[in-house]
Amino acid sequence: MPPILPGAEPFRRDGSATGVLLCHGFTGSPQSLRPWAEDLAAHGLTVSLPLLPGHGTRWEDLALTSWEDWYATVDRELRLLRERCDEVFVCGLSMGGALALRLAALHGEAVRGVTVVNPAMTFPRLQGYAVPVGRFLARSVPGIVDDIAKEGRHELGYDRVPTRAAYALRNFFRVAQRDLPKVTQPLLLLRSRTDHVVPAGDSALVLGRVSSTDVTETVLERSFHVATLDHDAERIFADTRGFIDRLTAGQEPVTTVRSARDGA
Repeated sequence: MPPILPGAEPFRRDGSATGVLLCHGFTGSPQSLRPWAEDLAAHGLTVSLPLLPGHGTRWEDLALTSWEDWYATVDRELRLLRERCDEVFVCGLSMGGALALRLAALHGEAVRGVTVVNPAMTFPRLQGYAVPVGRFLARSVPGIVDDIAKEGRHELGYDRVPTRAAYALRNFFRVAQRDLPKVTQPLLLLRSRTDHVVPAGDSALVLGRVSSTDVTETVLERSFHVATLDHDAERIFADTRGFIDRLTAGQEPVTTVRSARDGA
């Protein structure tokens, strides 16, 4: 097995009977969610942030995996958390948001609530037409990393995307979209006003198709795609803690849209 890049290691911490599973994005690594995971762990929660197969090593390794491998990893982590925790929440960034939503769709009451940040749910149309054939013509294409507004912050991810993995991602998004109506759990969705990786329509798609009645949408005004490492990171952490605290305390459901700038 190739060595894991420094900083891309999975993160696990035992805590209370409330567990949280965090899912990182496509071509990324746990590094992009590590501060989020550490914040939750510091507040006493049991936290799991796995490394998805093919990630955190070399981009060539990603070409040897499928979306079923990525999903199987988070599915296994959820089951492990359920063995030791009374309640489990799932969270995700970008493609990790799609993974989290599918976990909620398929596991039902085993998932207490869902938090997603800039969830990715669609594949660019033109590339979608090209990738089924293109994967046989080119091994990789340029990747997108470091979509961060805050100076000095860096995302640990691949600068190349294997075309075979891109094809797998396209297929996963189709499956994840199909399952959205099965999501009934309370949902906290945070999206950046400016995102150069995932279109705003992806968040609208999630909000329009899930069956959740307890929904909070927060617009992040100062961050780009990797908001968990950006200016609004602390807001994401605080909102997630508040969301979990509210649900574990059995408080009434809400449906609201907020802006991170107004402090609401």
